[in-house]
Amino acid sequence: MIKELFNCDHVGRMKGGARREQILQTAVNLFSQRGFKGTTTKEIARAAGVSEAMVFRHFENKDALYGAILETKGCRDGVHRFPWEENAVLQSAIEQKDDFTVFYNIAFDALNKHQSDVGFMRLLFYSALEEHELADRFFHEFIERIYGFIGGYIEQRQRDGAFRNINPRIAVRAFLGMLIHHSLNNILWDKGRTILDISTEEAAKNFAEVLLDGIKS
Repeated sequence: MIKELFNCDHVGRMKGGARREQILQTAVNLFSQRGFKGTTTKEIARAAGVSEAMVFRHFENKDALYGAILETKGCRDGVHRFPWEENAVLQSAIEQKDDFTVFYNIAFDALNKHQSDVGFMRLLFYSALEEHELADRFFHEFIERIYGFIGGYIEQRQRDGAFRNINPRIAVRAFLGMLIHHSLNNILWDKGRTILDISTEEAAKNFAEVLLDGIKS
């Protein structure tokens, strides 16, 4: 299971059905509230309205259920589909070296994904704190791809003379830091948005501008 995690080719072929989906979604909700260690398969079964035996019929154990959540979310629901793979506007902006449009689209897509599935985001935060093996691999593979893509674009623009000579990974970390901190505030700490209440569009616009103001030559 672990070796094949995040190979999306086979997800569509996995045996599913409404019962399996019900168990998965229930598990997401409970894991996001109590963490992996604080949630039992018996509690998942009870909340899903099925027997614990039914849970084990679909998933060998709690680790397998957890892995299925990460895999399903990553492959089917788009957590691993990066914006440049399907966003024609972003693809065009990259080709035209339209820096603002590039970073605006990346920011807008990321913030939308964070807000669209708060339960899964909370689950990932819990997973990182619990240092779960599957979650660690999820973060590692996802963040590495993000750093590679954004860092690669920054390096290209440095060669063009458009960006100043700084470590591209510092710039990527600063950019992602703005996005993640903004989402953490909205999801966990300031749900009422008393500190800062702005639209996703405005947030993406301003974060892109802040980054570019700091790295342009």
